[in-house]
Amino acid sequence: MNHNFVKQKLREGGVSIGTMMFEFNTTGIARIAANAGAEFALFDMEHSGWSIETIRMLIATTPKSQMIPIVRIPATEYHFIANVLDMGAMGVMVPMCENADQARLLVNSAKYPPVGRRGAAFRIAHDDYCGGSIPDTIQSANDETLLIAQIETARGLDHVEEIAAVPGIDALWIGLYDLTLSLGIPGQMNHPDVLTATDRVFAACRTNNKVPAVLVNSIPEAQSQLQRGFKLIAYGGDLWIYQAALKSAIATLQRSRTD
Repeated sequence: MNHNFVKQKLREGGVSIGTMMFEFNTTGIARIAANAGAEFALFDMEHSGWSIETIRMLIATTPKSQMIPIVRIPATEYHFIANVLDMGAMGVMVPMCENADQARLLVNSAKYPPVGRRGAAFRIAHDDYCGGSIPDTIQSANDETLLIAQIETARGLDHVEEIAAVPGIDALWIGLYDLTLSLGIPGQMNHPDVLTATDRVFAACRTNNKVPAVLVNSIPEAQSQLQRGFKLIAYGGDLWIYQAALKSAIATLQRSRTD
């Protein structure tokens, strides 16, 4: 399996910045993001409607020496987790993780025995069709795969300490938009309840040596979250970045035309 330099950086206390993909399922989008400096791409299956075949193509066209492919699956189920890993994903994020059992299911589905129960298939996409020592491949896969539990509901927040304590979980990703909905304060990112919730997730991360992670949609927001201590940050999503850049440029040109 390829070396997961994002996971290594996080283990060493560093920060990794990447992006999310929701819309542009092209053979070039991963290389474009990698050449822009994104260290990881998080391909979304929860809200995009992308099929397994689409995810397979996106992973296959990711230059893994430059950018790590991670997949957010639509639900915490073995077949989603194992399938995207067999296709070559180097990380998996599960949405709406609400208890330790869900976190353990992620770990058990993603890790080969004796750590977990992932089914064995070798000389396929996840090991670059190379073969070699099966024990070495298993150890590499278990070590290099990045596993992320998303905390984005009131119930998940209530159980965040037990989720963080599950061995094999690497990061807790705060889903701020869903969390505000679940707390009954939709879109109020700076509400005291959200700030308190974030502090609680941070405390669980510190206690259990997990990485705090989040999505940001602007440079000021990203700078604020970095100062707060987030270590794994996705800057925007493909469709929002494209739309914002195009909107800004067109507005500037329209003003120039009328000056």
